[in-house]
Amino acid sequence: MIYSMTGFASVAAELDSGSLSLELRSVNHRYLDLQLRMPDELRTQEPALREAIAAQMSRGKVECRINLAVRQSAQEPARLNQVMVQQLSLWSSQIRETLPDARELTVNDVLRWNGVLESPALSAETLHVTLQTLLRQALKDFSAARQREGEKLKTFLLARVSQIEALRAAVAPRVPAAILAYESRLRARLLEALGSEDDERVRQEITLYASKIDVDEELSRLQTHLAEVQRVLEKGGAVGKRLDFLMQELHREANTLGSKSVDAEVSRSAMEIKILIEQMREQVQNIE
Repeated sequence: MIYSMTGFASVAAELDSGSLSLELRSVNHRYLDLQLRMPDELRTQEPALREAIAAQMSRGKVECRINLAVRQSAQEPARLNQVMVQQLSLWSSQIRETLPDARELTVNDVLRWNGVLESPALSAETLHVTLQTLLRQALKDFSAARQREGEKLKTFLLARVSQIEALRAAVAPRVPAAILAYESRLRARLLEALGSEDDERVRQEITLYASKIDVDEELSRLQTHLAEVQRVLEKGGAVGKRLDFLMQELHREANTLGSKSVDAEVSRSAMEIKILIEQMREQVQNIE
């Protein structure tokens, strides 16, 4: 299967004391860039979350956002974390010993410090179990969303491959006639300039220029690269980097085809092929 690096999933669960929600969203990126935004009550779960997400996605910029909302009716009076308060007091004393002019911590400063106020209404075990359940569901939905988007990208790319192959197949029969016509014009000009039909220099020049405008190799390599793109897409997996390389090779051959062309129809086809390749390259950037 082909997976897009663009995906989204959102799940939520109700708790006795409130609600817990988890949201996953991702966009394309050269490597895996995972950002986690979560309340302090769940910070201990961060390593497990990172491991689970990284096991499913190898590339992409992923944002995991977790929100915890406690219902007012379910809240018990918050308790002071005495250990944290004592630690803050110790730090304040040590700092003022070194910096006598430093301002003392106010009650407001202490209360705003993360972890000083604890909510007993939330069970750590319940939060942990609920979060793990939400994560499994979110990853399942996330994977399905990326797969659906990946299948759309695959269909798009295969359609462009077919269009390019049709243009390539239409160009191929025109090449020999175009070369002969160009040789004829070149021969007439050289003979006019050099004055001898049997002049060896005429034959050498014609042979040299004929080899320069022959695009048979470019057309053959285009066909080979297109077949490889189709094979990679059908194989599936994490193929984004491979496809990106193939886009560069296709673009190189299309450029050479256009620069060597001596036929207006071949030049037009080369331009159409380059446009289609560019469309493919833009979409390939979204494939994992």
